Amino acid sequence: MSIRIGILGYGNLGRGVESAIRQNEDMELAAVFTRRAPESVSLRTPGIPVVNVDEIGAWKDKIDVLILCGGSATDLPVQTPIYAKDFNVINSFDTHARIPEHFAAVDAAAKEGGKAGLISCGWDPGMFSLLRMISTACLPDGKNYTFWGRGVSQGHSDAVRRIEGVVDARQYTIPVEDAVARVRAGEQPEFVTREMHTREVFVVAEEGADKARIEKEIKEMPNYFADYDTTVHFISMDEMKRDHAGLPHGGFVIRSGRTGFENEHTEIIEYNLKLDSNPEFTSSVIIAYARAVARMAAEGKTGCMTVFDVPPAYLSPLSGEELRAHLL
Repeated sequence: MSIRIGILGYGNLGRGVESAIRQNEDMELAAVFTRRAPESVSLRTPGIPVVNVDEIGAWKDKIDVLILCGGSATDLPVQTPIYAKDFNVINSFDTHARIPEHFAAVDAAAKEGGKAGLISCGWDPGMFSLLRMISTACLPDGKNYTFWGRGVSQGHSDAVRRIEGVVDARQYTIPVEDAVARVRAGEQPEFVTREMHTREVFVVAEEGADKARIEKEIKEMPNYFADYDTTVHFISMDEMKRDHAGLPHGGFVIRSGRTGFENEHTEIIEYNLKLDSNPEFTSSVIIAYARAVARMAAEGKTGCMTVFDVPPAYLSPLSGEELRAHLL
């Protein structure tokens, strides 16, 4: 029996989830829920209902996992605890500093409703979180370094678009090359945040908008830009469409450690991602974890989880025998 998936929000991530479902034979798209007029939303998958979010309650028994595809700035913190009472849910909440409080809110709601939820799923947080944990366990004497980019951050771009007077925005995260080189060389430097990355923002502003205010709000935004050297460019919508239509991203996690009785040997673990499409890859990770959420919920698991709490085998459609024969 297929795992029935509901999508809440049909932006870049929602479209990516729709695409990822097609590559997984044990998944089916049940419905897409939207705050927009349903007739204005055109899906790529034929025959799938588009439903106003106000009617989502009627789908409680028709969906195995509801994937929330809103933004981390304002959507997910509000939506996820609400829907976790009635659905098994999964989201890509990526405001690292607020994950503990978000976990607590979703955990309470999911336990109240007897449902399972998983938050902060994607590649970071998500895959990179697992890699940091595993490499730290394997090399306890060492330091972790995470570099993102160069690429478009969906969460940061969404946060800028929420500013009054902003029509559209793209935010690029850029690693500082000297910092990367030092870590790869085996050094274990202590960096402050702005020494590892810079941020570059391209903004289309409303006609007559106060650009100085917009730039100030961007650069002073806590958890997003305040700790970084940030450059803001104001461009036209034509320039945005011409030069910034894609959503590439990537990054790498490096663990620099020491082994030996005298800590005489340097060991470097590095995991690297290069992505043509940030939302499509994020969606692919979410779909794998949606499979795990469905399986764990069927076993009676309730409350909130993160990627740390999911047995790796639950991500795969393969049986234990197949995994041991082909991937171990």
